[in-house]
Amino acid sequence: MSVTEAGPGLTVASEDIAADPAFRHLSTIDGIAVDLRYATPYNFVGRDLYSPYDCAWLHRDAAAALERAVAWLRARRPGHTLLVLDALRPQRVQQQLWDALAGTELRMYLADPQRGSIHSFGMALDITILDDAGRELDMGTGFDDMTELSHPALEARFLASGALAPAQAANRQLLRDAMFQAGFVGINSEWWHFDCGDRNVVRSTFRRVL
Repeated sequence: MSVTEAGPGLTVASEDIAADPAFRHLSTIDGIAVDLRYATPYNFVGRDLYSPYDCAWLHRDAAAALERAVAWLRARRPGHTLLVLDALRPQRVQQQLWDALAGTELRMYLADPQRGSIHSFGMALDITILDDAGRELDMGTGFDDMTELSHPALEARFLASGALAPAQAANRQLLRDAMFQAGFVGINSEWWHFDCGDRNVVRSTFRRVL
């Protein structure tokens, strides 16, 4: 990170990302698959939230970490592929998601736009794994499933009750192993979400994408 991009409160427009050396396009990362769900109707809002902007970007630090995760998975599960479900999420989109859940308890699954989602810094990923036939591994729930069954912190309870199968828990652990060794950090409420480093550090030293 250069000195010129450091500092709280600094921002960059989505329209300027392509010319910014601090960011890398997902197409430059070998060995991944990409299906940005917020660029489709297949998300909890039910519409494309990204067009006309290209949101297939990460900060270069997160991109380098993703490459490490790809290498780790390739060595241990040949034929398996990391599937990126969301990467850079501009502040304007985070606000739309926040507004869509106004008045509901489901807002617990989103970062308040005023504070800033780590996605909006290009330093978070929503991600899963494809098997050698191109099918998503069974993680017990789908992406953006806003129920407790999605919570990594509650997996032991759901394993004990039978709500989560051992194979599903093992798939989640495989994903965590790939991401953690690369420098990502998980959260308690979403098996698919990983931050690249400490959230407080990201918010205080990286630029937010508007």
